[in-house]
Amino acid sequence: MNELMHMLSYHFMQRALLVGVLVSLCAALLGVSLVLKRYSMMALHLAPLAVAVPVVIAAAVLLLRLSENRKIKGDAAIALISSSALAIGVISVSVTTGMNTEVSSYMFGSILSLSRTDTVLSVLLSLCVLALFIAFYPRLFAVTFDETFARATGTRTEAYNTLLAVLTAVTVVLGMRMMGALLISSLIIFPALSAMRLCRSFRAVVLTAAGVSVGCFLLGTLASYFLETPTGASIVAANLLVFGAFSLLARRR
Repeated sequence: MNELMHMLSYHFMQRALLVGVLVSLCAALLGVSLVLKRYSMMALHLAPLAVAVPVVIAAAVLLLRLSENRKIKGDAAIALISSSALAIGVISVSVTTGMNTEVSSYMFGSILSLSRTDTVLSVLLSLCVLALFIAFYPRLFAVTFDETFARATGTRTEAYNTLLAVLTAVTVVLGMRMMGALLISSLIIFPALSAMRLCRSFRAVVLTAAGVSVGCFLLGTLASYFLETPTGASIVAANLLVFGAFSLLARRR
């Protein structure tokens, strides 16, 4: 307990926990719809935060449009854009400034290095994502499960698909500081898949995924602090353990 209180006394740990919990929550809520719509790999590898948000939003909308094209399937479009973005980003950085610690932190995660400005911006954007998800929850539910029926009832499916893409883009950018560009997809995929092993209703899956995501983030962060392991990888390992436990419970049921 003394070690835990000592850990929480650091300002960088307080910032990391605040942002991490909010981003984990956003990723879990959006991840359920993304997994069901097979958009779970919707992520680009760009930074830093202020530049990445508008760029990744534009890329996410482009990805949505490409996936609607029957000539380019959703998975192929995601692979096309993500790999191209990573290659262009690496080349641009190596030509201008060279590979440095800042780039490494975005590739593999470094949530403990969050500045005060990044923390404030991340909290505000996370709260906006959560507010919009809650406000449009019925419409997002409709376009997730039966887009054709939703369109027939007058729902503007394209607008809500675009909203889902924009919210995901913002969450991915925020999560890159925590998980890194190479691990961010796990923050979206694992909690949703774990929840789907046990739950059957959409609401139950969303709530369970949110709890799993926040719990795994806290568990992974604590393990990272006490065992001196990378934060992003520790969070993924925690999610993997929970997914395994949920799978065992599902088999017994």
